[in-house]
Amino acid sequence: MPETAPAANQSASKPPGLRERMRATVQAEVVEVAHRLFTEQGFDRTTVDQIAAEVGLSRASLFRYFGTKEDIVLGRLEESGRQIAAELAARPDAEQPWEALRRAFDVLTRINESAPPQQLLSYLRMLQETPSLRARHHEKQLGWQKLFLPEVARRLGADPDRPEDTRPSALTGAALACLDAASTAWVACEGTIPLAVLLDRAMGALAK
Repeated sequence: MPETAPAANQSASKPPGLRERMRATVQAEVVEVAHRLFTEQGFDRTTVDQIAAEVGLSRASLFRYFGTKEDIVLGRLEESGRQIAAELAARPDAEQPWEALRRAFDVLTRINESAPPQQLLSYLRMLQETPSLRARHHEKQLGWQKLFLPEVARRLGADPDRPEDTRPSALTGAALACLDAASTAWVACEGTIPLAVLLDRAMGALAK
C-alpha cells in the first residue's frame, strides 16, 4: 500500500530540531530521485550508487538514511502502521473489530484519493512486480499486525496472555489480506474503481 506522509502532528512543545529537519529533507530528496530512477529504469536495474550520485551523497552516507534499497521505497510503512493503529484505537468502542479495522484503513484510502493516480499506480505496480519489494513489504505488514493486535484483542474481550485464542491474529491477518487484494485489484483496473470501494468489497465478502 501507499506509504503515508511523515506525521504532521509533532508536539507543539517540542518541534523537530535542525538535525531532524535536515535528515527529513535529505530523505525526501533521496525518495524523489530514487522513485524517478525506478520508474525510468526499473527497481532491479537501478543501483544504490546511481541514486547516491544523483543526490550528491556517498553510498555509505545514503545507507545512514536508509538501511536497504527496499527501504527507500517502503521506509515510511512503519509510520503508516502507527497511523492506522491510532485510527483503530480511536474508533467507537461499540464498533465491532472488523468494522473498526475497515474504518482504520481509511488512513490509506484517503492517501489513495489525494495522490496523483499515475504516480501511485506506478508505485504499486513496482511493489507488486518486484520480488524483493514484495518480501520486504510482507515483513513490514507483519509489524503492522503486531500493532493492531492489542486493540483488536481488547474489542474481542480476548486475554492477551492466552496465545491459544487465535481470533485477534485471524482478524488482523484477514484484514491485511483484504487490503492487499484491494490494492492488487486497484492496479489491475488502472485505478478506475476507487480503492475504498474495492476494499469494501473484499472485507464485505468475509463479513457475510
